[in-house]
Amino acid sequence: MSRIGKKPVQITKDVTVNYADNILKIKGKLGELQMPVHPKMKIEILPNEIVVTRPDDSKENRALHGLTRALIQNIVKGVTEGYTKQLDIVGVGYKAESKGNAVLFTLGFSHPIYFFPPEGIKIEVPTPTQIKIFGIDKELVGMVAAKIRSFKKPEPYKGKGIKYSDEKIIRKAGKTAGK
Repeated sequence: MSRIGKKPVQITKDVTVNYADNILKIKGKLGELQMPVHPKMKIEILPNEIVVTRPDDSKENRALHGLTRALIQNIVKGVTEGYTKQLDIVGVGYKAESKGNAVLFTLGFSHPIYFFPPEGIKIEVPTPTQIKIFGIDKELVGMVAAKIRSFKKPEPYKGKGIKYSDEKIIRKAGKTAGK
């Protein structure tokens, strides 16, 4: 039995869950998300929890069992609390600023970079060297953070670039003088 899959997903009073035609819709105080559920997985909606069960112990069903439960847990947490990623910009002259619904990045290129976040994502720029990304969909928040980081990945010699706030950059030693 999957250790993750056998745990029920706890839901609070302010969360409503609907399951029909292999589509699970979960609505909370921050919004509504839906996900398709694999036809082999069985979803039971109890008053305070959601239970995922599988038909047999085949390798595919064991993998789907834990995955389905984890995805449902992520959706429940997203509609109740939301997800946040924080990025830091390191480097002289590198900065970000909010321009309406877009974010303007100045990263040492010959041109500025304008980034328009997708629907459902809010981006805050509290200081010119910090970016906070907020949304209810964990996958989308992570993809937006990865996209912004890809504009200027941190380099290993001086650590300049855009990095996650909890990321450690492994530094390399520079060149040493020859003979």
